[in-house]
Amino acid sequence: MDNKIYSITELTNEIKKILEDHYPFIWVYGEISNLNIPSSGHLYFTLKDINSRINAIIFKGQYRNIKFTPENGMSVIGFGRLSLYESRGTYQIIFEYLEPKGIGSLQLAFEQLKSRLFAEGIFDEIHKKKLPFLPNIISIITSTTGSVLFDILNVINRRYQNIHIQIIPVKVQGESSENDIVNGIGLLNEYGNADVAIIARGGGSLEEMQSFNSESVARAIFESKIPIISAIGHDTDFTIADFVSDYRASTPSVAAEIAVPLKNDLLINIKKLTTSLISNFIRFNKEYRISFDNLLKRLKDPKRKVQDLIIRNDDLYNRLSRTSMVLIKQLRSCIYWRYDKLLSNSPVRHISNNNEYNKLLLLNLFKSFNTLIGRSRYTLNEYSSKLKALSPVAILQRGYSITRTIPDRHIITDSKNVDIDQKLEVMVAKGTIICRVERK
Repeated sequence: MDNKIYSITELTNEIKKILEDHYPFIWVYGEISNLNIPSSGHLYFTLKDINSRINAIIFKGQYRNIKFTPENGMSVIGFGRLSLYESRGTYQIIFEYLEPKGIGSLQLAFEQLKSRLFAEGIFDEIHKKKLPFLPNIISIITSTTGSVLFDILNVINRRYQNIHIQIIPVKVQGESSENDIVNGIGLLNEYGNADVAIIARGGGSLEEMQSFNSESVARAIFESKIPIISAIGHDTDFTIADFVSDYRASTPSVAAEIAVPLKNDLLINIKKLTTSLISNFIRFNKEYRISFDNLLKRLKDPKRKVQDLIIRNDDLYNRLSRTSMVLIKQLRSCIYWRYDKLLSNSPVRHISNNNEYNKLLLLNLFKSFNTLIGRSRYTLNEYSSKLKALSPVAILQRGYSITRTIPDRHIITDSKNVDIDQKLEVMVAKGTIICRVERK
């Protein structure tokens, strides 16, 4: 009995080796959950069934080869190898290939892209460009090795000979076909001299028509300034290019019939229209001639009409002259009357009368002003005499004096307010006397 004691790392490595050796590559199916795509671009998710679950990884390189977008809840079948993540001690499956269970990956990618572009409004009729009635130049974007090109050329030549055809050869299937088709549509718009373009290929499997189910081709068709007719596969085949094109034809031959009308039909219509135009012109000319003759009979001699107008014009002129003279006389009389009235109310006379009145007012004003000044002078003298009688200066002139302290200059009214030897200021009528108190 082996009693070896394993470290965690040793045990994990042993289990990893047994697991990877026993299950190198296996097929497994289940339901996706916990889907996560970090910035590294690798795809991490859990694959589960009713009772169990396993961690799963799709590395960035393999993820680019998957034709559909994995989503949570989607049942898938995948091919990969088992491995064990040593740091956590959990086993996981690393997928090399993955496809939806019950539906092909290409079909699921088709449905997913169709739903996304439909939500963006790329398929809306408002974006569809109108096809020209009779194009001068038709561009054909297709492979030059297949029978599609010759079918289109035969139909166009049968319906309308000598029309200008431009052929833009592209690969319609294979690894580089998607870029080929996008570049072909870019070349179509770069020259910009075509009136309509047909993008076509024959029937095939979903894998063979995958280029026409790519997002880059769809957006190139949508951004094209030249209307595009799609004729891809058979009547039952639908591609993303059919939905985004301006018009879908069931087959390449039908696309050629849509692009150009029948020349013989146009010639027949032109002849019918020419015959109808000539017939209508003759009929209208005959009707207008009869109407002209009837009007000519009803038309009077213009000379007589002119003479009547001359007489009427002279009469109106004379009446206008008489009326004007009467009006001028009335206006002249009115002007004379208003002039006399203006003279009688001339402001010169009123100005003379007002001057005398103003002189009288001015004389009365001077008299009133002199009287007022005399009264004011008398009142002023009276108040001045009273003021002088009560003035302290007049009291001092009668021999009285005012005694104040030094330096505060407080007036002494009581001998108690002074001290012996205190200096005092005595104010008399003319000047001041500085003295000292000797006794009280």
